[in-house]
Amino acid sequence: MWTYIARRLSQTVIVLLGVTLISFIGLHIGGDPTYLYVSDRATNEEIDQARERLGFDKPLYVQYLTFIGNAAQGDLGRSLKFRRPAIEVVADALPATIELTLFSMAIAIVFAIPLGVLAALRRGTATDGSIMILGMLGQSIPSFWLGIMMIMLFGVQLRWFPISGHVPLLEPLLQGDVRTALTSLPSALYYMVMPSLAVGVYSLSRNARLVRSSMLETLSLDYVRTARAKGLSEFSVVINHALRNAWLPVVTMIGLEFGFLLGGVVVVEIVFSWPGIGRLLFNAINQRDIPLVQACVIVLAGIFVAINLIVDLIYARLDPRVRL
Repeated sequence: MWTYIARRLSQTVIVLLGVTLISFIGLHIGGDPTYLYVSDRATNEEIDQARERLGFDKPLYVQYLTFIGNAAQGDLGRSLKFRRPAIEVVADALPATIELTLFSMAIAIVFAIPLGVLAALRRGTATDGSIMILGMLGQSIPSFWLGIMMIMLFGVQLRWFPISGHVPLLEPLLQGDVRTALTSLPSALYYMVMPSLAVGVYSLSRNARLVRSSMLETLSLDYVRTARAKGLSEFSVVINHALRNAWLPVVTMIGLEFGFLLGGVVVVEIVFSWPGIGRLLFNAINQRDIPLVQACVIVLAGIFVAINLIVDLIYARLDPRVRL
């Protein structure tokens, strides 16, 4: 197990280095980045001084090693717009994105498992066909289009839900203010319903199809037939025997889903004016705030890699064959 952990950690480091390299190249691919840090009225002498002060006059490999060293210490540069460390700006926006991602993920899991199990148990029936059709439809609809349609129907016409806004939920918890978090929970969920559905429908559909296929494979195995031959109830056979083993590939997909959802909320945050890292990244790109763009990309990639590492370790714990 320790060998497997060491191997996965080394792969994680390589991936993170690759992300930082791509991010660093993105800073220089548009030309001399010095001009991003000076005004349009700067003289050549002021530009040269800024280039020397920022270290852009050094060879690229030296700049990259300096960038890696600073990133390892949590220094990802200063935002050109906010005039603050970029990592602080990202940290301010990250809780809102995590809230939306977790709630979307909860929707995808809570509804996908019973739908997938039901479709597997009713294989070949109208119930199975209806669930699979809805699953394919859910995977075919772009999240931003679904968000716009929900805004028009449930926000503008029916006025059931707000079309924008956000009530902090995770931030009070991180500060230890549990009472404030519990008090704001109903309002936070009220604002979160439509954006989380827009993000989570795709994952819900895919997870439901995955649960169905995994359950169908498990239900045909010998130990399930043996459990039924012993006279166990169908509920006990499905929950205690079939679903327990069909859960393994779903665990892996759930971990990957968290990373995919983090990336998927970028467009949805723009549609719903959600104050998360996705909208922050979009605005930073439009404003050519390259240090902030770098910080957003590296933080998102770091979270994605960390979640995948945790899921792989959990999977190796559940199924020892993975360690080989």
